[in-house]
Amino acid sequence: MLDSADLIAFWLTIKLAFISTFLLLIIGFPLSFWLAKSKWRFKFIFEAMIALPLVLPPTVLGFYLLILMSPNGTLGQLTNALGAGNLAFSFTGLIIGSCIYSLPFVIQPLQTAFTNLQQWPLDVAATLGASKSERFFRIVVPLLRPGIISAAVLGFAHTLGEFGVVLMIGGNIPGQTQVVSIAIYEHVESLEYQQAHWLAAALLLFSFVLLLIVYATNKGYKVVNK
Repeated sequence: MLDSADLIAFWLTIKLAFISTFLLLIIGFPLSFWLAKSKWRFKFIFEAMIALPLVLPPTVLGFYLLILMSPNGTLGQLTNALGAGNLAFSFTGLIIGSCIYSLPFVIQPLQTAFTNLQQWPLDVAATLGASKSERFFRIVVPLLRPGIISAAVLGFAHTLGEFGVVLMIGGNIPGQTQVVSIAIYEHVESLEYQQAHWLAAALLLFSFVLLLIVYATNKGYKVVNK
């Protein structure tokens, strides 16, 4: 069964995924809208930068983030000057790394949803006297619902399985930066296969239930809107 250290690692992973996904949705909503609607000819540069974590080895990304967050790094010097302390080997550093690493998994579904969003429902609502806020919450958000759900779940699930980035940035500090993936690796390295099995099975079950909820929600949404 899971011991107290494993339960703490599991809770820390869920906490990291929730916070990272929330921040990614806040960042991703306006950014994906701009990427979908902008006609700027050099927009592809930003698209390539956002998609870079898809092809870049996690350890490479984690290494350079660690350099930036270290006391002598640019970001580390800035946070120290502001009195925020070191980001390297901290939970806050894990959040920053997770947001960067999972950014394309949130941006791409939202960008696709914004690209497929047609203008005529908004124009009709405007002619009927709907304000900008009413058009956004009553038309835009419902039409983007499948894309928002997909973006949130992909970002959340991707954060759950992170290993290379969080290991490079946060190390393996129990109760602070030791997430489930690192705890599983530690169990296997110590030949504690039974503990690794319980922890891996718990994460597998949680991820599967999460995906079931998403697919069921999207299926119900499609049925209602037929």
